[in-house]
Amino acid sequence: MATEAENRNSFRIQAGYCRAMDAPVTTRLCEALAIAIDRDSATGRAVLDWPGEPVADALVLRLIGGLHALHRGGGDPALSRVFAGETTDPREIEAVLRATLRTHDAALLPWLDGPPQTNEAGRSAGLMTGLLHLAARYGPRVELLEIGSSAGLNLLIDRYRFDLGGVTAGPGDAPLTIRPEWRGPPPPAAPVAIVAVRGVDIAPVDVRDPAQAARLEAYVWVDNVERQARLARTIAMVRERGAALDHGDAADWVEARLAEPQDAAVTRVLMHSVVWQYIPAERRERIRLAMEAAGARATAERPIGWVMMEPNRDLHRHEVRVRGWPGDRPMELVALTHAHGAWVKGLAPPYETRDYVMRRGAYEG
Repeated sequence: MATEAENRNSFRIQAGYCRAMDAPVTTRLCEALAIAIDRDSATGRAVLDWPGEPVADALVLRLIGGLHALHRGGGDPALSRVFAGETTDPREIEAVLRATLRTHDAALLPWLDGPPQTNEAGRSAGLMTGLLHLAARYGPRVELLEIGSSAGLNLLIDRYRFDLGGVTAGPGDAPLTIRPEWRGPPPPAAPVAIVAVRGVDIAPVDVRDPAQAARLEAYVWVDNVERQARLARTIAMVRERGAALDHGDAADWVEARLAEPQDAAVTRVLMHSVVWQYIPAERRERIRLAMEAAGARATAERPIGWVMMEPNRDLHRHEVRVRGWPGDRPMELVALTHAHGAWVKGLAPPYETRDYVMRRGAYEG
């Protein structure tokens, strides 16, 4: 159990991430909350007495999401002036937040009950980067299995157009093109043909429900105007054609999917982004063992792959890592990426193989 001081400090840690990602309004909110949180509300007491690990549990972003929802609903004019960037003095922001926490205590407290679901389509740029590496190794046809799919926005990866340092993938007439700022060498210019996409989440978001869509939108920082526009477009895409999204436990689901027959000349790929830290350790180990077992059975005709875009808590960066079977190459770091996919930095071989991501990572909204 963290101490009150550690729980307060998690707001300062998150402020550092927000500052690095050029989110000044959210930075000011985090810095002010570190001071303004008190025991005069049930929400404040729950934060200060948080029983888990506040950074890994994304405690700060749970509360920021609730405050953003209040702003979007227009029920607190003083808070909205903070979110609009009109109130910038730290002491004024602290006073506003103290008042908000008391006035809207009942509305804010439930936001602490579960981790934020920041389903960000921009992260699929990192996932596609990893897929290009696997396609270059095993061939173009891939079947994708995603865990932690949230609302299923990355399950639309076969419907997006990608421009990754001049390497393109996806349909030319896609309703959304994902074109991050590319740094470093480009990924392999290999053809990719996604033949199937399925996903699972322990608490899937149904964006066909306006209330669930609004909650998802509240987790996107107010500073991120481009992300908000992209989210609106991808929600419309899900509403138009749906997504193959199951409700279930990630470990159970992975084990079941890996046991199903696999088509010839198709690489079966497990993928995920900013979810590993939320999966309990025992289930992470089951997934790892299931992948190792599937990899041991893999053949040149039926390969297995693993692509992840996850935070590295030790080095404060997001990493794209890839592993494929058959073959004895360990998990390789092939790219670094912005937390929301604004940029991707391709790396050159020989690739780093230290496996940080098998542990819990820091979360940056």
